[in-house]
Amino acid sequence: MRTIELLLDGAADLAVRDAWRRLADAGLPSQARHRSPTNSPHLTLAACPELTAPIRWELAGVAAALPLRVRFTGVVRFERPSSVLAWALDPDYALAGLHGRVWDAVVSDSPPGTLNPLHDPARWKPHITLGRSRRAGAFAGCRVAGLLPAPPPSALLTTLRSYDTETGALEVFA
Repeated sequence: MRTIELLLDGAADLAVRDAWRRLADAGLPSQARHRSPTNSPHLTLAACPELTAPIRWELAGVAAALPLRVRFTGVVRFERPSSVLAWALDPDYALAGLHGRVWDAVVSDSPPGTLNPLHDPARWKPHITLGRSRRAGAFAGCRVAGLLPAPPPSALLTTLRSYDTETGALEVFA
């Protein structure tokens, strides 16, 4: 599977990594525990089985539209089926439009039933994951208000990349 992700500018990346560290220091699930060199704060737009030529063409156009300023809206929790703690992003017109371009490209050139329905624009909730656990309710009842710093007011999405979940290879689109 190939993910399609956007990376954050340096200051926002550091803020997310600080939140990761605070969660880990408190003994909570944290992305800081993922030691892979490819583990970076990111916004996932979609995932598809293969980056075909038409998908790559659209990704090149999306990359040309970067950087894109986004606004953080606060902390959000998901239970689907794993527990996720994240900083939510405002799906404003520009971000929703960029996501829609990527989604349309992967839908039009991927086999039916191979895409994650949570990436569908009707269901997509843009966020930067801070912690994740396979244990349901892992963040229930935890007081993140005093633990986590406030997210930055905004950030720049600067880089479009794809991660191959089978090989671990990264590909950056310029």
